[in-house]
Amino acid sequence: MLDDGSITMTPGLTDDELRRIEREFGFEFADDHRAFLASALPIGDGWPDWRSAPRRSLQQRLRLPVDGILFAVEWRDFWGADWGARPARMKDALRSANYHLERVPQLVPLHANHYLPAGRGTSGHPVLSVYQTDVSCCAADLSDYADPDPSRVPTPTVPFWSDLIG
Repeated sequence: MLDDGSITMTPGLTDDELRRIEREFGFEFADDHRAFLASALPIGDGWPDWRSAPRRSLQQRLRLPVDGILFAVEWRDFWGADWGARPARMKDALRSANYHLERVPQLVPLHANHYLPAGRGTSGHPVLSVYQTDVSCCAADLSDYADPDPSRVPTPTVPFWSDLIG
């Protein structure tokens, strides 16, 4: 994935830069994601430029998985299995869905529609491909994503998001 020649590897993010990003956007990188970004920052098509992309662009990318679920609630009759009874009014259904989504692990963009869960003190989660309610594991973990090994089988680990893997 990282050796296809279309990616520019820039110097990794410093501890100060990582802390600023986490503070500014209200999440903490998982330990392996943090180490990856500290070693080198990939930039190019689909890679979030945590160092210099506009704040609004990064906020939108962080919000995309939840916005995709809310879209599916509104337009595809999706309702989370553990969310209880779906309210009859769409406005109430969206409010309830948003309430539940605020309590699931936040996903942090890795590349394009591929995400890792946030959370200091965690690592080894599979890389998830997320498009609305279409969720799949695209790599066993971050090292498998960077250097694919077809013999490694991903094991879903992220509450809610793993339930959507079909």
